[in-house]
Amino acid sequence: MKTLIDEETIKKRVTEIAKLISAEFNGQPLTVVGVLTGALIFVSDLVRHLNLPVRICFVRASSYRGETTVPGDLNIDSSMLPDIQGRNILLVDDILDSGHTLSKLTSYLKEKGCKNIRTAVLLRKIGRQEHPIEPDYCGFEIPDKFVVGYGLDYNDEYRNLPFIGDLS
Repeated sequence: MKTLIDEETIKKRVTEIAKLISAEFNGQPLTVVGVLTGALIFVSDLVRHLNLPVRICFVRASSYRGETTVPGDLNIDSSMLPDIQGRNILLVDDILDSGHTLSKLTSYLKEKGCKNIRTAVLLRKIGRQEHPIEPDYCGFEIPDKFVVGYGLDYNDEYRNLPFIGDLS
């Protein structure tokens, strides 16, 4: 497997993103909504660098099942989501691929009455986006490769790798 983004580069960028978010919200409370399971590590590292009052929660949204590398229908489980009405929300996902997940979840959270919503993605695949959504914060742009590590998986494996690797 080829390393696309090493561990130190990821750590540095996550810290930079956290500083930008902290500056934007300027001490206001923030609810960080992570998309399970891929964003778990990104959320964990990101929130430790936020200089804000933070609530953390998760939603489960998945379009990949088993050994497939092609997305299917999006399944959403929001049973772990608290009341977000009137809250500042940061929706955090591991990767912006087609844009379907981020687009659908952003609409869903807006319908729940949040004060405002920002989005952060660790990775953005170039050339795959089908939905016109722009993340407010993006860690890295990557080529159209199937990647694993730092929370991203293939058949529920490789999430624990501290780097982003090309599994193509």
